[in-house]
Amino acid sequence: MFQINQNRVPLLEAMKEYANKDIASFDVPGHKRGRGNDVLNQYYGEHIMRLDTNSLPLLDHVGNPTGVIKEAQQLLAEAYGADAAFFMANGSTSAIQAMLLAVLRPNDKILIPKNIHKSALNGLILSGAIPVYMQPEICEIEGIVKNVTVREVERHLEMHPDAKAVFVLNPTYFGHVSKLNEISELCHKKGVFLLADEAHGAHFPFHQDMPSSAIMAGADISAVSVHKTGGALTQASTLLVKKDRVNLENVRNAVNILQSTSVSYLLMGSLDGARYNLVQNGEKLISQVLSLRQFAKEEINKIEGFSVVDEMDYYDKTKLLINTTRLSITGFQVYELLWQKYDVQLELCETGHVLAIISLGDEMKDITKLIEALNEIAELYYNPKLVSLNEINLQKISSVVKMSPRDAHFSPKKLIDLSLAVGCISAESIMAYPPGIPLISPGEMITSRFVDLINDLKAKEAFIVDNVDPELKKIMVVSDHEGVVKYV
Repeated sequence: MFQINQNRVPLLEAMKEYANKDIASFDVPGHKRGRGNDVLNQYYGEHIMRLDTNSLPLLDHVGNPTGVIKEAQQLLAEAYGADAAFFMANGSTSAIQAMLLAVLRPNDKILIPKNIHKSALNGLILSGAIPVYMQPEICEIEGIVKNVTVREVERHLEMHPDAKAVFVLNPTYFGHVSKLNEISELCHKKGVFLLADEAHGAHFPFHQDMPSSAIMAGADISAVSVHKTGGALTQASTLLVKKDRVNLENVRNAVNILQSTSVSYLLMGSLDGARYNLVQNGEKLISQVLSLRQFAKEEINKIEGFSVVDEMDYYDKTKLLINTTRLSITGFQVYELLWQKYDVQLELCETGHVLAIISLGDEMKDITKLIEALNEIAELYYNPKLVSLNEINLQKISSVVKMSPRDAHFSPKKLIDLSLAVGCISAESIMAYPPGIPLISPGEMITSRFVDLINDLKAKEAFIVDNVDPELKKIMVVSDHEGVVKYV
């Protein structure tokens, strides 16, 4: 299957060799293998501190790799079916922003789902590109925002023949994927780049029951958070590229603009080790994950007050999305109860759902602990009256773009009462976190439905971030938007 030897971890091997040397270190980092900071030795351990090093002849340089980093990146690229891979040490945030900078210029149009992560929005500010928001499907029963359909992409390509790129999620935070093979064909027939935020799809290529990875489905560039579901250390991600249509040097330049020149070797080494583990053990480990998830689903569905949201097609079945609408408390409160009372940490919460991600390191005891906690919560808060969530979620994705995100970001601004902001243009992004999907973005018109949504989320004590006013009684708007013409 593979053309090069996937049984090696060249970067980790070199890091270990260097750590074992008796070096008189007159370079950075300043802790000098932990000797200069005993508290870090106590908490992290001497071995980790010796591995925390900087670019050296033996260890290569990420900005222009010619040695072990180059080899490790080639191994990673092949494992994912790409032509090139770049180690990214600031998560998929910098990977997504690099891909946008690599293929877009100011005022280029990009077709993009409304339920993007904030990193993509900030990438639009950096690049100066104009978003044309596509509407994802809505699960009518659950009120969950899903993914964009082939028809939605096709419709927008027809309306915007000057679009330079299509941006997709593979998967969404909740695990939904699109028919990427068909979307890829549409894009490439029209000479349009297909870009993918694959932050939650690091495990896709390594098990036959997983959805197709973006690169293998025909995407030109994909940002993959190997730390999220692939077993690397937090912030360790990769940017994967197919070079048929993409200028590789443009990507490299964009990466070097955004990437630190002192990238953590602990993070890069973890990408090398995670790739090795996925290639060697991924199928077995993901099979265990799917078995645990199936058991959890069956047991949770027996609990009055909870049910697992499940779909047959175009879905990542390692996600465990749990409906909480038959309780007298919200999903936000369930999330807090699980953490504070039961020592169970979930991934995210919404008004009527909580999400658990089951991944490579989970065990049956963890699943059992979750189930027992949900049983106790249901006994206290079960309410047979089902709450509808469809209307509130539809409000989340409505948008009217008046300015580019970049123009709104750099325009004169003022802070006004939220209640007086209807009709103004937002100069900030506001989102509930996790997952970090903007409820409104710079350049969008503030509507009464958005104000109602914010007030509803505040009443439910949702964790809202990025807002200038911590209490969100006020919102930052473009101070002079008279005569502004809508872009799209």
